[in-house]
Amino acid sequence: VVKVFGEDGACRSLEASAGTTARQLCETLVRRTRALHDHSWALVELHQHLALGERPWGHGGARPAGPPTPLTPLVSPPERCLEDHESVVEVQSSWAPGADSRFVFRKNFAKYELFKSNTSLFPEVMVSSCLEANKSMAHSELIQNFLNSGSCPEVQGFLQLREAGRKVWKRFHFSLRRSGLYYSTKGTSKDPRHLQYFADLTESNIYYVTQGKKLYGTPTEFGFCIKPHKVRSGVKGLKLLCSEDEQSRSCWMAAFRLFKYGMQLYRNYQQAQARLSQPPWIGPTPLRSVSDNALVAMDFSGCTGRVIENPSEVLTAALEEAQAWRKKTTHRYSLPAACHSSPLSAAIHRTQPWFHGRISREDTQQLIGRQGLVDG
Repeated sequence: VVKVFGEDGACRSLEASAGTTARQLCETLVRRTRALHDHSWALVELHQHLALGERPWGHGGARPAGPPTPLTPLVSPPERCLEDHESVVEVQSSWAPGADSRFVFRKNFAKYELFKSNTSLFPEVMVSSCLEANKSMAHSELIQNFLNSGSCPEVQGFLQLREAGRKVWKRFHFSLRRSGLYYSTKGTSKDPRHLQYFADLTESNIYYVTQGKKLYGTPTEFGFCIKPHKVRSGVKGLKLLCSEDEQSRSCWMAAFRLFKYGMQLYRNYQQAQARLSQPPWIGPTPLRSVSDNALVAMDFSGCTGRVIENPSEVLTAALEEAQAWRKKTTHRYSLPAACHSSPLSAAIHRTQPWFHGRISREDTQQLIGRQGLVDG
């Protein structure tokens, strides 16, 4: 049994086999919550106990009475979006017994930005060594070749590293190669004598860090961490890093994913695109009985029902009905529409927390920051 939390703190328990992937679980949750189906839905892995390791309750370090609730976490923990092909049961089994780790079902619009805006994600300054080795190729062409082959370009740039056992941050020049992640002990030198091995990414996962200044004293808010598989609890084994800006952090995290999973990421993207273009009534699940074949699509939005004969209208009606159900079961308050728009557009807006004024400014800033450089 896998427990999955929603952004509202509600928890759902689902049965999952050893082969159940994150994408399959997301599709099940989309159906159960009657949400709009798109490839932005993701299963996010949170480790609240890793966020509680450096006195987030103030300088006194005293923890408030009672356990933290899922609705109001004390701080934002390190988080990682599971890749579509990952086994949910396998990830859950890697958690430390008794640790406050959980899955959260929410949207991650940056999930496939790696294949949508790859040239901005890999700026020329961070792949300069690859450009020098392939002078005849343009920047965009070079990056696309790497993505098509499932390989990762050599990424380099400055990152701030927190020294082990200390709260001191130092700036080093890092290089990501096929053999792992290295940093130079002498400026930007790539001499093997000056390169210090830092992490084996095939045996680690990379986590997005919010509120890094509050949690770990990062110089900027653009922090992330590398968590080796062997580290199951505590912050002692975390490798904490900090970039200068959001573009740099997005580049490093995308490169780590591509380095670890290679061509599998592109296959995940292609499968997501194929599912999105496929009408929902053609999907393999749920299976229909013979009697279902005699059913026709109907619209009950008016005073009386009517049969829908136009195939393109069926999807619109289905989406409107799904949003109507969500509004009945989930939302208690509503605001008058500021302007007239299409029924489908209005229905989509009413599903967002900000439409009903139920989200604070701080939560809004964290939500925007979590999506990185994604427009919108």
